[in-house]
Amino acid sequence: MTILFEKNQNGVANITLNRPEVHNAFDEKMIADLTKAFNELEQSEDIHVVVLSGGGKSFSAGADLDWMKRAANYSFDENLTDANLLSDMLNALYNLRQLTIANVHGAVMGGGLGLISCVDVVIAEPETKFALSEVKLGLIPATIAPFVIESIGARQAKRYFQTGEFFDAKEAQNIGLVHEITSPGDNKLDDLLKNILKNAPDAVKDAKKLVLDFAGERITVGLRNDSAGRIAKTRASKEAKEGLSAFFEKRKANWIKDV
Repeated sequence: MTILFEKNQNGVANITLNRPEVHNAFDEKMIADLTKAFNELEQSEDIHVVVLSGGGKSFSAGADLDWMKRAANYSFDENLTDANLLSDMLNALYNLRQLTIANVHGAVMGGGLGLISCVDVVIAEPETKFALSEVKLGLIPATIAPFVIESIGARQAKRYFQTGEFFDAKEAQNIGLVHEITSPGDNKLDDLLKNILKNAPDAVKDAKKLVLDFAGERITVGLRNDSAGRIAKTRASKEAKEGLSAFFEKRKANWIKDV
């Protein structure tokens, strides 16, 4: 199995990349397995948070070299199909309605860096090393580029796409790729999950959709009307009524669970 996929009763799904012998490098099978998992999660009403991690010494060292060697002999159409399958997988993660977290360590390179560019929150161990090293192999990070550029910005992407250099967790945080740096044994992920699961699950999903729909848009009358319509709808929801009642009655809302 290229991934381990588990759901718990508290609304958290854990996906672990499971090719430790090759530092969780991507190949066709892993891409297909991740796509299937993300598509299943998109339909899951009882899952509110998705956590990605890597088994073994690394999160992901990028593309599997044997896969790349085979692809060098593909036709253009075969390579195009292959690349689109990777793009579809990344897009499924990027647009996943649940809150997504990547908990990374070791090496995060190429496609692995593309993967974490698609999630909402990235936590990294301090010794984690990052790179977009495709140019060292005569390749370019094309398929992951839209997601990486959105994550770190065009100027930083121009540097790291072209230099292929390694950078550490602190630099990853400086350029916006990583949110939190945490040492092994810290409870940052557990603390974050406990906080998230106190939030109204539908509101969290709708808040994410706000960003996906509004990012990069000009502030027009239409956009402002859209935003007003969304809050008007939310205020009348069962979840909002429960949340306000719980606040005034000084009790926990009915969606709050322990991790």
